[in-house]
Amino acid sequence: METSNPVTITVETIVHSDVATVWAYWTEPKHIMQWNKASDDWHTPYAENDLKAGGKFVSRMEAKDGSFGFDFSGVYDEVSLHESISYTIADGRKVKIAFIPQGNDTKIIESFEAEPTNAVEMQQAGWQAILDHFKTYVEESN
Repeated sequence: METSNPVTITVETIVHSDVATVWAYWTEPKHIMQWNKASDDWHTPYAENDLKAGGKFVSRMEAKDGSFGFDFSGVYDEVSLHESISYTIADGRKVKIAFIPQGNDTKIIESFEAEPTNAVEMQQAGWQAILDHFKTYVEESN
């Protein structure tokens, strides 16, 4: 895969909650630690978020059994309150997230540049699983 023309993957969902609530749950570390996982055998024991252009974020993602973990981190490129977020992951890949109000619901569309190591389908499934955990967390918390 050429680094100059990476594959872009998109995942999306509709959360049955208003955009202000969805935004808060997406961006506040106390919430990020509750939903940021692809499967129930993983967790995020630590999250930090400086939500502004040029601000940094980090989420520590770990297997609950302690067998593996990594920091997911980056820098925000643009933040538009209740509308969109774009950032650059520490490895240089770009991510864009749109929050679209639909009545009392919020549609989230997340697009990210694939990394070259793992299959595109696996990356899409993993990011969709995290997004699905987010949806469940928000809807069960309201």
